[in-house]
Amino acid sequence: MKNNSIGRAVAFSMLACIATSTASASARCVPEVRDGWIRLTPGGMGMLAGYARVVNPCPSEAALIRADSKAFADTSMHESRLENGISHMRAVPMVRIAPNTAVDFKPGGLHLMLMQPTFAPKAGDQVPIDFSLRDGRRITGKFTVRAAMP
Repeated sequence: MKNNSIGRAVAFSMLACIATSTASASARCVPEVRDGWIRLTPGGMGMLAGYARVVNPCPSEAALIRADSKAFADTSMHESRLENGISHMRAVPMVRIAPNTAVDFKPGGLHLMLMQPTFAPKAGDQVPIDFSLRDGRRITGKFTVRAAMP
């Protein structure tokens, strides 16, 4: 009976080590914001849009639950969809990114709404935008301001 208890204790210790190792590796793995850019609007409107690729190289899902930037009074995640021939834009409360995949914030789809800039943005400016993850971590992307399209 004593050997059986020792065997269970060893097995439990091994499982605990594996679980701790997996959790530690997952905690060290951080999604990345790449190729961020902000489109200037003609006439300096108080509403801009931001785009980027968010890569999740981790073995577990990542979930973006909020976007923030000191450069704007309000920053939020939105999605544009074409429904019955009409384009609709809606706020998105969460963006899930499966393990080892990426999500694109791009024109005509998922994007950031950047309201009331706290400065006068011009082409070439670099703007940090933070994303809050569901697990409490934060990641920051650098977004380059691009000139308005003619």
